[in-house]
Amino acid sequence: MIQYPNICPPLREGYGFNPVSPLARTELQSGRARQRRRFTSVPTMASVRWRLTDTEAMLFEAWFRDQLVDGSQWFECPLKTPETPNGLRTYVARFTDIYDGPDLVSGSLSLWDFTATLELRERPIIDPGWTILPEFILHPDIFDIAMNREWPEA
Repeated sequence: MIQYPNICPPLREGYGFNPVSPLARTELQSGRARQRRRFTSVPTMASVRWRLTDTEAMLFEAWFRDQLVDGSQWFECPLKTPETPNGLRTYVARFTDIYDGPDLVSGSLSLWDFTATLELRERPIIDPGWTILPEFILHPDIFDIAMNREWPEA
């Protein structure tokens, strides 16, 4: 799998996610509607932005052209999501089209902005089954204390 280049830092702000709907909806003549799950796995579109120096911008554009074959290949990209409150997680992604930019950042002589839409292969959400015990997600520190202090032999 192609890796996102280490020389280009991922942004931790200024991007958002738009999941593709997994539902199918049928409008009935009575005015009601019937809904059902159509797919269990749908992609998520991520609007992203990079702010790069001159050399990072040159390498980013060459990586897009050469490694991703002008954006047609999947690659691993580190992103900050609600699922990763304390850091980044690597997602499999691809560009939906060529990026916009480079746009020179106002007030700067060597910073460039690139924007693009990435298609993430999976939705950035917690794994199935964790909603059965939401306390483990909402209060992980209590779970950690209980496992390490109260039951150290486990």
